[in-house]
This record gives sequence, C-alpha cells and structure tokens, in this order.
Amino acid sequence: MNIDVFTLFPDWFSWFAGQRHVRNAVAGGLALDFIDMRATTPLKAGQVDDTPYGGGAGMVLRVDVVEAALATRYGDLGLDPAPADRPGRPRRVIALAAGGRQFDDALATELSAEPALALLCGRYEGFDERVNTELATDVVSIGPYVLAGGELAAMVVCDAVIRKLPGSLGHADSAIEESFSEALEGAPEYPHYTRPLDWHGHRVPDVLLSGDHARVAEWRREQSRERARARGGQG
Repeated sequence: MNIDVFTLFPDWFSWFAGQRHVRNAVAGGLALDFIDMRATTPLKAGQVDDTPYGGGAGMVLRVDVVEAALATRYGDLGLDPAPADRPGRPRRVIALAAGGRQFDDALATELSAEPALALLCGRYEGFDERVNTELATDVVSIGPYVLAGGELAAMVVCDAVIRKLPGSLGHADSAIEESFSEALEGAPEYPHYTRPLDWHGHRVPDVLLSGDHARVAEWRREQSRERARARGGQG
C-alpha cells in the first residue's frame, strides 16, 4: 500500500513515522510519504493561500496550489475523466475537512483495502471548494469540531488505516476484537484487567479468573453491548 500525505508541514509527521506499528508496516511494504505543497506552488515566494471571494476573515488554500502538488507527484491530472479514473494517481484522494464524511472504523477498513491513498491536509479556512469537488474523490472529517489544520486529522486516518495492515501490530489478532469492529458488532471494546489482582479493594472480576473461555467470551460480549447501550449505540 502507498499513502501520500500532502501538507504544508511535512516535518510534523516525523514523530508519527517513528511509531512502532508504522515502522512495522513500512518494513512490510507500506510506502508512506509526506509531501510539501509549498515546494511546488506556482505562486511567488511560496504563497499557497489567498483571500476568499465574497469577503470574510481568514485565508483559503488555493486550488491551483493543490493541483500543482498532485500533478508533480502523479503527472498531468487533466479535468476529464473523473478523478477516480485518472491513470497514475490513487483511486482515493481524500481532502480532510470538518464538513466531510465522518471517519469511522468502517471507513478505515474500506481505505485499508485500497492500493494507494492521497490525503490532503487543509489549513487556514480550508480548501477552495474546487479542491473538494474536482480534485478529491472523498471529503472526510474526523469529528464535528475544527482544528488548525488537517495534519492531526491525517495522522488519525493514517493510524487507523495502518494498524489494519498485516504485520503492523505485534499480534495478528490485535485488530480483530477492537472498539467498533465487525467482530464486536460495532460496539465499544469490553474492559481489560491485569495485575494487581486486588487494587485498593477493587478486584478483577471473578469470571476472568475462572479459566472458562466460553464464559469469558460471553462476559466480554455482554460488557461490550452494555457499553454500547450506555453511549446510545445499539441495544
């Protein structure tokens, strides 16, 4: 799998790239690159933004700046056919913006099956809308709130996708029974306990000490369902 992250701050991702599961995935064949959109801007003095038509506070990332970054990476983009069918570029080009489709485990699983992804990090007041409609195939949000830019959102998306890749986690089963996974019917994960057995009078539940794997599995499923009910999820 290839993941390209287009950003104005590629150095911000050095910490992320150094995480063990990311390094494991890279060792297993993942190509992860962070591309500076300012380096290919067609404007003078590294300019990447401009004032919005219609007035208002803030600056907007220009569509020609994003186009130049994509074209430098993938070759001539053209305007037709649609972005998903253009040769030489990822089938999924994802603009990260607060108003996009909500990112969840199902979308992370969907994206992890793609051979290549491009993530576009917004900044300032966001992208010129033509980035979302003409250059991106998807507009994705990690939550109903506003960040200073798309870099943290890109790390969230990358992290959720990468940990689903074979070999990224220490144990092959680690990503199967997780919060919101298909194995748990989309519910939050059940509680976990480890030593000490008794902590200030709070003991590990007896069922986890029973050695009865069927009872443990049923307890965990019920705990997961209860957490879903508590947060207003499925019953």
